[in-house]
Amino acid sequence: MGQHYLTTLFSPKSVAVFGANDQNESVGGIVYQNLVAGFHGQVYGINPKYSEIDGKPIFSTIDEVAQPVDLAVITTPAPTIAPIIESCGKQGIKAVMVLSASFNETGPRNTTLQKTIIDTARMYGVRILGPNCLGIMRPEIGLNATFYRGNALPGRLALVSQSGALCTAILDWAHAAGVGFSSVISIGTFADIDFSEVLDYLASDLKTESILLYIEGIQHARGFVSALRAAARVKPVIGVKVGRHLAGRRAVVSYGGADDVFHAALNRAGVVRVKTIAQMFTAAQALAYRHRPTGNRLAIITNGGGPGAMAADRVADLNIRLAEFSPKTMEKLNNFLPVFWSHGNPVDIIGDATPERYRQTLEVCMEDPGVDGVLVILTPQAMTRPEEVAEIVAAAAAKQPKPLLTCWMGNTQISKGCQVFVKAGIPTFRTPEPAVDAFSYIAAYHQNQKLLLQTPGPLSQHVEPDVEGARMLIESAMSERRSVLNEVESKALLAAFHIPVAHTMIARSPNEALLLAEQFGFPVALKVNSPDIIHKTDSGGVKLGLDNAHAVRAGYKDILAEVKKNRPNARIDGIAVEPMIRKPNGRELMIGVTNDPVFGPIITFGAGGIMVEVMGDRAVALPPLNSYLARSLIDRTRIATVLGQFRHMPPVNRAALENVLLRVSEMVCELPWLREMDINPLIVDESGALAVDARVVVDHIPAFSAPYEHMAIHPYPSHLSSQWQLPDGTDVIIRPIRPEDAELEQEFVRGLSEESRFFRFMSTLQELTPSMLARFTQIDYDREMALIAITQKSGKEVELGVTRYAINPDGESCEFALVVADAWQGHGIGSRLMVCLMGAARARGLKVMQGDILTNNSNMLKLMEVLGFTIESSDDDLTMKRAIKVLNP
Repeated sequence: MGQHYLTTLFSPKSVAVFGANDQNESVGGIVYQNLVAGFHGQVYGINPKYSEIDGKPIFSTIDEVAQPVDLAVITTPAPTIAPIIESCGKQGIKAVMVLSASFNETGPRNTTLQKTIIDTARMYGVRILGPNCLGIMRPEIGLNATFYRGNALPGRLALVSQSGALCTAILDWAHAAGVGFSSVISIGTFADIDFSEVLDYLASDLKTESILLYIEGIQHARGFVSALRAAARVKPVIGVKVGRHLAGRRAVVSYGGADDVFHAALNRAGVVRVKTIAQMFTAAQALAYRHRPTGNRLAIITNGGGPGAMAADRVADLNIRLAEFSPKTMEKLNNFLPVFWSHGNPVDIIGDATPERYRQTLEVCMEDPGVDGVLVILTPQAMTRPEEVAEIVAAAAAKQPKPLLTCWMGNTQISKGCQVFVKAGIPTFRTPEPAVDAFSYIAAYHQNQKLLLQTPGPLSQHVEPDVEGARMLIESAMSERRSVLNEVESKALLAAFHIPVAHTMIARSPNEALLLAEQFGFPVALKVNSPDIIHKTDSGGVKLGLDNAHAVRAGYKDILAEVKKNRPNARIDGIAVEPMIRKPNGRELMIGVTNDPVFGPIITFGAGGIMVEVMGDRAVALPPLNSYLARSLIDRTRIATVLGQFRHMPPVNRAALENVLLRVSEMVCELPWLREMDINPLIVDESGALAVDARVVVDHIPAFSAPYEHMAIHPYPSHLSSQWQLPDGTDVIIRPIRPEDAELEQEFVRGLSEESRFFRFMSTLQELTPSMLARFTQIDYDREMALIAITQKSGKEVELGVTRYAINPDGESCEFALVVADAWQGHGIGSRLMVCLMGAARARGLKVMQGDILTNNSNMLKLMEVLGFTIESSDDDLTMKRAIKVLNP
């Protein structure tokens, strides 16, 4: 891959400032002065009103600049910008920053103006950051293309913000705190370049170690989540999302959906979310630490009971855990600590604690398998030696793999001790609460990385759902101009995806209700069947436990009377009759589907029954789900605590509950018409799960929608699977790779000859490292694809070959790779894999496929020529050839 297409934006060698002037209070004047004062490259001022500023020539137009220009910064009024962009495009400038305001944010008239600017830019291949943004800082090259009076310190943090005002506040705070940045990027209203493209650049930026995001709202969920996941795989990403509450959402142009949905999206993408700017930098400090925990159990060591109690309270606030020490650990602590130590966690080692007592306690706590991290607190008391204790603690920490955080409380007496920790790279704080916060961020990062790596495989590996039948059922309802399915249709839809349902039939008279009750057997339940009534009980539309003929007929009439009284305008289409479900050990749960304005379909889970809204027990997740994600969704609810053994009731069948969630995830993926769904109650007991009631709302989808276009996270692309047969009769399946193929992939690489491995990896690699294996099998199908060819041998899957593409940052081209097992070369497998890969790339809208091939890999070069690739020599490396094919002209 060549240089990133946004390199001229973020690392320009020359900058032109449109609107440069000598006014100290104007945007153009400040930007120009900032660049002239510090930028390592060339700066050109453009303004027809000036011939020079401070002895430096100013040009009337960009045409007068005789040298190449990488970046144009525009500070002129909105109506002048379209012609400026056109002139930049004609001069070959591909990156433009628009700092000017008065566009979409000010009304319909200027919305048209913004569209004109974007259309002009696209005509000339120009990319725009902004409008209405503060600009960009890249301290290492002296680039301050902003109207902020001041500079950022160089560092390893990248800050990306939608708010220019917040950027200036953060910069002011960070300078005083000594915090440095690799980049400060204000993206404004992102009329063109948005979060996803900036994240893609920063993910590959060698100067950036961590990424900080300030988010008000997003526009394109799929690209945003995909870019977040790609960035979070390689470096910590920390986000502040405002608009958590209604008042906050009113103050910004927020994305308009529920905050817990946005939170679920960030977690799924591996992002650590914080609430304040101070927490953002605390998290950045913590995640810069070299150690990562395997859980959230914290041990606290302190020489004062009060600070230890403060830290323990904060642990409870954050829903992390105080570690419980093993008997062996307690015995060791009892052997050397004073008899009146706290005998628990926090470990109060008493105010006269010596450096040696700190060392022993720390080592014992670190060795306990039930401890995931340690916080060491010191308060300066008369007998305390803060600097010596710090040196002992730092030396002990260097030998341990678990994270250590410190809190040296005070100021003057502990300053040298804090310097010891700074030098050792150990996070240190002045009060207990932010120290505990820091551990919670490290623990959250670990947990979210596990969520990030969850790439659900095929929708069904066992019994396939009747997707076609479900589609026909939905289309039938929509053909009648109905968006709400009745209870029978809703349950039929669930049954098509093998979700157990309580059988239901519709009666349209008291006698029909009686006939159905006799068929089902008493007792039965009656429910009003109405597209207008969601909560049937509140409208008097439910009768339960009817155990004889008289009760059924009377119940039918009572429901009609009650509903007409309470909901006189509701449409009633008969009464639903079903067997009365009696499960003495059952727990009433709710599984739902709703559609977020940006992230599309989401799955909700929580307590069910008539108390669902009162309890407010809801956890949300973005589909697709796998077993791990389903378990995580369940465990985030309060109702999860009663799913195990509870009083006299045995634990529920969790596997059955997880299966229903996975089947709902299938429905969401395969049925883009699905807008809302409530399974309430879903009764789960020790024997299984049963959907007692269901309600489904559907709607039309845009014509010619691509598969899974309605989802924020691309599910497993089953439609790319195909069957094939070799000339000798060997059956071969070509399908997208999935996470559970890790061992299959490892065996495949181990079985390659040294030559084949060298041709593929261009190194003497013997086998894939764990991180490479995860990277190759846990892929984001939205930005890459890997197809494997497999066959069955002695009842076991064998991998014959694999090909893959990765989309380049320009979003239009991709890099490919291909390798076939040595024993299977010459059978047409490589050709077949490449044809399937090119088809997938075309369907994705990619225009060009290209790849580097070693010059002595003659068989691969011949294959590429047969497939229509153009082979080009490399000017930089004579050992390499480049194969290029245009897919979509």
